[in-house]
Formats: sequence, structure tokens, C-alpha cells
Amino acid sequence: MIAWRGASDPSIPAHQQPALVLAYAATRDVDEAALLRGTGMAPAPGPGALVAAAQYLQLLANALRMLDSPDTSFMLGQQLLPGHDGAPSNALVQAPTLREALAILCRWHARLTPLLRPRFETWDGMAALYWIDSHGAPGLRPALVEMHMTAVVALCRWLGGERLPWRFCFNRAAPRHVEQHHVHLGSALRFDCQFDAMLIDGAWLDRPWPRGSALAAALALRAAGGEAERPPGLLAALYDYLLERVRTAPSLDRAAADFGVSPATLKRQLARHGTHFQAELDQVRTHVALWMFHAQRADNEEVARYLGFHDAANFRRSFKRWTGVTPWLLRMGLSA
Repeated sequence: MIAWRGASDPSIPAHQQPALVLAYAATRDVDEAALLRGTGMAPAPGPGALVAAAQYLQLLANALRMLDSPDTSFMLGQQLLPGHDGAPSNALVQAPTLREALAILCRWHARLTPLLRPRFETWDGMAALYWIDSHGAPGLRPALVEMHMTAVVALCRWLGGERLPWRFCFNRAAPRHVEQHHVHLGSALRFDCQFDAMLIDGAWLDRPWPRGSALAAALALRAAGGEAERPPGLLAALYDYLLERVRTAPSLDRAAADFGVSPATLKRQLARHGTHFQAELDQVRTHVALWMFHAQRADNEEVARYLGFHDAANFRRSFKRWTGVTPWLLRMGLSA
């Protein structure tokens, strides 16, 4: 049975990331009582207190609204990693290379980045880190992506001793003002993509980092392995599940059984997360198609065959329904 947590299940230590949001808002003279309104969070939680992802998301929404500044998500991202979550955070601090750091981040995402799930892929001398929603927060998605991308950029700059030449893709239109993107991320920005991703030349993956220690990182990871697992959010777990089975297009009934719930319960849970089963499956199919177009230079027929479509025409119609554009237009955009 696949382990997962719903957005309303307490799982995030209140004294870690939520406390950082409160501390940052305090430096901007935001009233704490107003900041906590609607979250259900206590003003001074104990060291063992847990909050649900939905509460943390509401706290972030309050902070973004009350601070009303274009730099808020970026500034919060600056302090997000390596975090203070015991062994996984210690392992991240000791990562000897970029490859190891990204592997740690992805392995322990439920603790290090509980709101977004990073996935790491490499191909043909390139590497990509792309971000998947874990708990359902479409209205906050742009801010969450900015926050987490900034966190990775800042972490790599600190551990590696230099700013790495990341390139950034965003699954949204360009904002009216991109100054904060330039300040915190750089100028290599691309909008109107079908995914939120950070790309970098693979040559940077295995360069030794001056602060890193392979031995210390291994010991920290061993300690992390002995600690209780924190299940991922429902959407992160479902994405991984569907990605492994994307060629067979699993049904809602089969997925519900594997997640240990009834189909009706899975439907309700997904609705509470602002989505539904077909939308999640279509997202995975879109990402696989993008991967094959970009990394394998596959054509429509190859992608259609891989994803189990009867013919390329059926795949083209489905792809346009998923993304709003045809595969040809998207491939031209990727080539550009």
C-alpha cells in the first residue's frame, strides 16, 4: 500500500518552515495575530507541534497578501534550505557535489520541501530539476515555485562557492515585472512552458564543492535512514505512482486500491486538493511527452506509441487538450 498524507493531516513541524515565515514577517512589522488568521495555528506552538500543509499554505497566503511585495517569495526562499530537519538537513549541508545535493533533496523532499516535490533527471549532457505540487495550491503555485527555485539557487551558491548557470522554465505567462526574478535567479528565464523546471549543463553535477564531505554526508544519510519516514503529499505520491505506470494508463479504481482507499474517497481527496484523477494523469503524460520531445528528439508517432495511443492523430488531439498547443508548436518552442 502506498503511503501518503492529505493536505489536512498534521505533518510539518511548526517550529521549522512555518516559524521562518512568521519570523520573516515579524521583521517587516506584520501583526502576528493577523498573519495567523484562518490558519488554526497557535501563536507559540511547542517544539513537537505539527501543522498541516493546508495550514502552512494559508500562512503563506496571508504573508504574501499582507506583505504585498514582489520580493516576498524570493526572500522566503533564501532561508528555506538546508532547513533544520535533523539528519536530512545535515546531509544536505555536507553534500560533496551538486548531483549529491539534488539526490538528497529529492529523496527527502517530504521533509525538506513538503509543499513541492522536486524530481531530478539527466540526459545527453544536461540536467533538470522540475517541481510538482504535493498538496494542491494552484493559487499559490507561482509564489511556491519562485520560493523553491530561489532556495536551490541560494543553497548551491553557498555550498559551491559560486553562482551556478541555471536556466529556468515557468509554466505560466511572464509577470509584468521580472526584476526580482533577475535579482534572485538570473536572466536565463523562459515563461509559457508546460512545466516549472531548473536546467543546468551536466558538467556542473560532479564538480567537488569546497564545503562538502562525502563521508559526513554518508553518515548523515545513514542517520536519516534510521528515522521515521514522513509520507509525501497525496499529489506527489500520485504523480510518482502514475509516472511509473504511464504506459498502461492506470484507472482510478486501480489507483485507489493501491492507495488503500475507495475510489469515492480518492475522488473526494483529490477534489479537496483542487484537482481530479484525469487531470493528474494528463499532467504526467504531458511531462513524459515533453521529456521525449526534448531529451530523445522523439516524433509524434514515437511518443504516441510509448503512451499507448492508437495513432499519432489521437495523441495530437489529446496533447492539445492537455496543453492548449499542438506538439509541433511545442517542439518548435523547445528548439528555440
